[in-house]
Amino acid sequence: MERKSSSKELQNLLRAIKSSDVVESRIELVNKLRDFEFLEISELASLLEFLTASEWCGKHLKMTAMSTEESQEEEHSYLFFQLLLDLFSLSAASIVALKKQPVFVDNASAAIIERFILEQLNLIKDVVSEIKRINSFGSEALKAAQTVIDTVVTLCKGYFDSVNWDLCDARPEKGENNTDSERANIMNHVTNITKRTTEKLCELGVLAANDGGSLVTILNVSWKGVIALLQQGKRVLREMLSVQDIILTLISLVNEPLRCAAGAWSSSLEETISLTEARRTFLPSKFYLINAVKISSLYPCQAYLVYKEVTLCVLKISSFRILLSYEKLLNTASEVLSELLEKSSIDLLISLLNSDEVKQELKFELLDWLFSDDFCSDFMHGDSSSFYHMTSMVEIFSVSCEAMSEARLLLLGRTALFHNLLRYSMDLEDDIKIKITRKFRWFLDMLVVEDVYSFVLDLQIPVPYGSGKTLELIWQPMFSSLLHALKTFMIVVSSSFAWAELEAFLLENLFHPHFLCWEIVMELWCFLVRYAEMDMLNDIIDKLCSLMKLLESPESVLIPGSPLRKVARIICLLVKSTPPMADHVNSSVVGDGRSQLSSVLYAALLLEGFPLNSLSDKIRSAAKQKIITDYFGFIGSFNDKVLTSSSGAFGIPVHALSASLQAQQVSISDVDVKTLKFLVAIIRNLRNPVDKLMKEHCHKLLSEMLGIVSNMKHLYKSDEMEGVLLELQNLFVSGPTASNTQLYQCKPYLALFMGGLGDMEMTENNACAKSFAVWELYHMLFRERHWALVHLAIAAFGYFAACTACNHLWRFVPQNASLSYDLMSGNEASEERFMSELKAFLEKETALLTTTPSIEQLELLVKEGMMLKEMVRKISSTHIDTKECESMEIDADNVSNKRRKLPDGISKGLELLQNGLKVIDDDISHWQENHYESSELHDKFSSHLSRLENVVALLTGLAGNCTAGMKVNKRIKY
Repeated sequence: MERKSSSKELQNLLRAIKSSDVVESRIELVNKLRDFEFLEISELASLLEFLTASEWCGKHLKMTAMSTEESQEEEHSYLFFQLLLDLFSLSAASIVALKKQPVFVDNASAAIIERFILEQLNLIKDVVSEIKRINSFGSEALKAAQTVIDTVVTLCKGYFDSVNWDLCDARPEKGENNTDSERANIMNHVTNITKRTTEKLCELGVLAANDGGSLVTILNVSWKGVIALLQQGKRVLREMLSVQDIILTLISLVNEPLRCAAGAWSSSLEETISLTEARRTFLPSKFYLINAVKISSLYPCQAYLVYKEVTLCVLKISSFRILLSYEKLLNTASEVLSELLEKSSIDLLISLLNSDEVKQELKFELLDWLFSDDFCSDFMHGDSSSFYHMTSMVEIFSVSCEAMSEARLLLLGRTALFHNLLRYSMDLEDDIKIKITRKFRWFLDMLVVEDVYSFVLDLQIPVPYGSGKTLELIWQPMFSSLLHALKTFMIVVSSSFAWAELEAFLLENLFHPHFLCWEIVMELWCFLVRYAEMDMLNDIIDKLCSLMKLLESPESVLIPGSPLRKVARIICLLVKSTPPMADHVNSSVVGDGRSQLSSVLYAALLLEGFPLNSLSDKIRSAAKQKIITDYFGFIGSFNDKVLTSSSGAFGIPVHALSASLQAQQVSISDVDVKTLKFLVAIIRNLRNPVDKLMKEHCHKLLSEMLGIVSNMKHLYKSDEMEGVLLELQNLFVSGPTASNTQLYQCKPYLALFMGGLGDMEMTENNACAKSFAVWELYHMLFRERHWALVHLAIAAFGYFAACTACNHLWRFVPQNASLSYDLMSGNEASEERFMSELKAFLEKETALLTTTPSIEQLELLVKEGMMLKEMVRKISSTHIDTKECESMEIDADNVSNKRRKLPDGISKGLELLQNGLKVIDDDISHWQENHYESSELHDKFSSHLSRLENVVALLTGLAGNCTAGMKVNKRIKY
């Protein structure tokens, strides 16, 4: 039967152990100490003895760990560690016994208990510091220390549960009774012991982490204790404890393994990082990050005090992941980092953004710090000489909060972080969703920066796919992943107040000057109309069609970048996303199809790829037939008189048919020599002296006709094709206009035409004029040095070689072909080199496309990005000069002195015009009601009258601006 020893016996035994200098005596005394397994604390004297024993152990620990290997010293060391283990065991038992006692109310007793607890934790800290020197007892010592930590945390939690904090919240004032004073002492004692225990556990957790995270048990129990005590004491600790310092400590622990990995992997990397190594590297960071998330969620206001450090940590993780994705040998590491740290880092950010305790303006300040418009503007107008390399990984972790706003290294990380916020936007509060929506403009500005632009187009990143147990990481182009995240966000905010902000963004950037930004905006528009309700869809299409009619201009229909063509392109993209809308657009734009206005608008749609096949059967058949009929009608009436009297929209039927054939929406199956005769007529007009306008029209028609013939394969077998080839030879090779700049722009279409010659029968001898013309034309194309023309020429020759019956293909290739020259000097030509390049090109044509980035590709994209950025900068500055004006208030009393007075006749004339238009409009309405058979004439009158009313309204507005003060709102738009 186990006996229960008195506190007096324990005190005497501890004193004897400390005072004994004889080893044999100590062995006997330590063996007796083991009998004290169950201790009932009836007084605090035993705790004081434990304190002195703990202090004595702490002083002798380092000396014992460094002891020599002499037999007596080994025995001494054994005794010491045996005493240490027994002391830990008794300390744990004493703490358990303390928990069974009521909380002490007198300050002296409370001080003893606090000192006892802290001394045990200090002793554990000393043991952890020397753990590598005491291998033989290390595992037992750590196990005993873990038990003590658990009991200390349990004691603190028990003390908190035993206190009525509602009563203790009322602080005792002078003159209050003893009960109130005792309550205050209890509260102070519990909060003090919990506060100091939390601090010591943090120190212990950092110490265990410095060993590389190998002391897993101590690491877990210490930080688990910190979280438990912070959660238990949230009500009273927030003012007594520097929680923000704890968060900073954890953030530094998160960054350290990442920084070490970046240094190791960027210095010498010869083989792929294994899955095991990657997980071993990132798991410690995940552990610290999860604890930081928990503390930040418990104390969001304290976490906000260090929000710059928090966001910088998240940003570094995001940037590191992107650079790991760029290096093929580190792809596994990128996957593991995405799996372990990506979601936790976003949770750390969301813990601040979603907290009810943090004010809205503070949350917005955090987002502005991360996604600053001013920051992006600096890089928009600045030059870039930097580029991402492996050494950048190390530099990421040297960026400070002060330098964060100017760190170009973090640009990609910001974009990737914004991407992740969109992906997890379901977890965000509504006010944060609104703020995120307003940052879409920032996102587009970021894409204009050349470094971001190049990586977004060329980089693949690991992204989660699926959900639950089926969740896996797949590699996806960064651009595709960004689009998916944007669409996800659209769905999330579709039923929230942020939707109005998103609609405004889509409208304002409908004509964004940067092509990648425009592509993204249009992808979102297409996604919207694909799932929008029919009423909303009809409203969008009707407004765009009305805008098209306002921009209608015969001169602009053949200019690809004109406002009319841009709107037509937008409409076509939306219709392709929602095919049922094709009939609605057709009826809105074409109407009866008899007016010049409808012809111009319809041509603009066809040139932008309007999906004729999406029309209903009857309308589609009529539309295709009209395109062919208008084309043959035009070429049948073509002559020099028509050419000289033509307008800016001359040849629209030819352009319309060319666009429809290239889109494979229209086919002409019958052999019609009119096309070839018209092509010959165009070429001859170019060879003969013509005025500038005629020459411009003919060059455009030549390009389109070459494109038409290349899509009408049956024409290549026509007898008239020889005449066409001879004319083309004279024009491009030996004609006087061979060096003409406008003719040079026709060569891409000539390459398309040449590719179809494989279907033509040819005689391979010098006496055949047709064959000689083909050789000469191919020679001319192969000598071109422009990379795009070289690509088109060799592509055309590849198709020709695959179909032709000719055996002597070498005749088509000149000795001085561009691809025959060596790349280094450009002086030495070789036929073998050309054939090698041709073989490589043809193999690429049939190979699967890969998206693995290379330095060369990224450098080319960066150069392209810089040119695009400069273009956007010029467009933006132009708008700033014309629209950015400060608000100007005008004194109403003196405004008459500042007005520019118009002549009375102008004002009177405008008034008469307005009255006359009103009379005409009333009579036309009456006429329509009584004469249904004249609907065509009614429509013409209404159309012209509407345009006349717009002109008069514009003149009236100008007159008003000259006689009234203006206030111009400061607003910039693309």
